[in-house]
Amino acid sequence: MAAEPARVGRARHRRCSGCGRIPPPSLQNYTCGSPSGQAPAAGFQEALSILGPRSEVGRSLVLNATLQPLAVVPARRAVVLVLKEKADIVHSDGIVFRSARVQIQAPSVVRLRYFVRVPYRAQAALSRRAVFARDGWMCQYFGKAAENVDHIIPRARGGSHSWENVVAACRRCNSRKESRLMHEVGMTLLRPPVIPRDGLRLSLGRLEPEWEPYL
Repeated sequence: MAAEPARVGRARHRRCSGCGRIPPPSLQNYTCGSPSGQAPAAGFQEALSILGPRSEVGRSLVLNATLQPLAVVPARRAVVLVLKEKADIVHSDGIVFRSARVQIQAPSVVRLRYFVRVPYRAQAALSRRAVFARDGWMCQYFGKAAENVDHIIPRARGGSHSWENVVAACRRCNSRKESRLMHEVGMTLLRPPVIPRDGLRLSLGRLEPEWEPYL
């Protein structure tokens, strides 16, 4: 008797046990936050149960073992570092998160238990966020809230992409100036742009009050 033909149907995709989503076919054995085929790290699972998959609980400042500020990370990442015993909470905003097994204060500042070597950088990295922070999130032509960055001498006119040639600008001023020089449109700067000294502070964006003692 002839063998029964194999049934053809839609393949069942395994959902990620870390976030519940279906990964693409090329990553079907992948679990977010862990090597392929393995269960997610305990710290990640605990952070999900405490904070939820889409929790918005702010940011945390990460300090080196020497108390040198390193970076700002989402609060969930800071919780994972604490639960995996890679960092200690230095400052909390007073909120306490609880799960079935543990409870933990919401970390606003955490300190790593190990030293991270940071490469020396001669000057601050130039980025949109850093320009906004240097200029106080204000348009340097008109004084209103900044929405874009502008090259004082336009790139099309030979201007460089450097700290001395880039300023924060509102959309109106950016559109008015376009690829022209300031004197051609009757615009002036509120103050000349400079190379900032504290590159880390600028890279962090808006600062929380409790971070100040560590910066």
